[in-house]
Amino acid sequence: MEKIISYENLTKLVDGIIQSGHIAIGQDEKGINWKRLNDAKELKINYASVPSNLSYKEFLFTKTEPVFYFRNNKDNFNLIEPKPEINENSKIVFLGAKPCDSRSIEIMSKVFNWDYKDKFFNQRAVQSIVIGTACNYQDEFCFCTSVGLSPVSEKGSDIFLVPLDDKNFAVKIISEKGKEFIAPYLNLLADENISLDKIIVGIKAPEKKFDTAKVKEWVTNNFEHKIFDDAGATCLSCGQCAFACPVCHCFDIVDEECDYTCGRRMKNWDACQFGLFTLHGSGHNPRETHGKRYRQRVAHKFKYYHDKFDEILCTGCGRCSRGCPAGIDIACVVTNINTVANQA
Repeated sequence: MEKIISYENLTKLVDGIIQSGHIAIGQDEKGINWKRLNDAKELKINYASVPSNLSYKEFLFTKTEPVFYFRNNKDNFNLIEPKPEINENSKIVFLGAKPCDSRSIEIMSKVFNWDYKDKFFNQRAVQSIVIGTACNYQDEFCFCTSVGLSPVSEKGSDIFLVPLDDKNFAVKIISEKGKEFIAPYLNLLADENISLDKIIVGIKAPEKKFDTAKVKEWVTNNFEHKIFDDAGATCLSCGQCAFACPVCHCFDIVDEECDYTCGRRMKNWDACQFGLFTLHGSGHNPRETHGKRYRQRVAHKFKYYHDKFDEILCTGCGRCSRGCPAGIDIACVVTNINTVANQA
């Protein structure tokens, strides 16, 4: 017997989340961004629609946040910890995340716990509950199967929903966090004799476009190849790709003074596609061209991050390509690399 939940009971679950003081996060009405839900009527499970323009990354790794405040005294200074934005007993519940979003927290956790444990990200990650959903959408920009995922991948989800029809979902409890979270709401779940395996098999997956192992090997040995210059020739260095990506995580640290008596240290999103990202104080820039910066983007995702953490820094969501104002499609670039590698 499989557990199922109706859309009506799913909204009751959201009501329970909000009334319990937890934070419910879902897609907005236009499917552009993710937002905090203040009413269960705002819930949208867009399993058959294009992924939102932006991921929910900013709820874990915020666009800008204070690391600490400081106050200058006559002979010394005081450091002041910022107040937590979220109660430590509250959960951050992401509702209806496709597999290309659900996987993001686990991937980013590797870098935020590498040589330094980032307490800001980690606290939010610990408090997060991901209610994922199987995905019934694909277009020319989707390539989740090329990076080890699929439309029915449960990786990163604590609870996983499989759409049965427009009004009902099968429910799979994936993690201990998910089991503990759903316990107070078990009355919203019903038992039904359905063949879930047949339904999952029937969900079409995007065709695999490239082999990440071959791409990694080729990038290692072709640092100066013109493929990167060709891609960079149209790049505007706008950073859309990094900001829309669910796993890009570059940031800058800036000290801001309000006057000579006080100030704050801020952590702000940054992107390797920006011309200033690697600019040295001397004026030298090792990545002064768009091509070199695009090479860094590809190499970071498919080589460097894998070397360090045994993870591909990409979930195949296609957001960077759909939103690129210059029409650069990273899957096409990497597929081209795969083709060249096969010809070598």
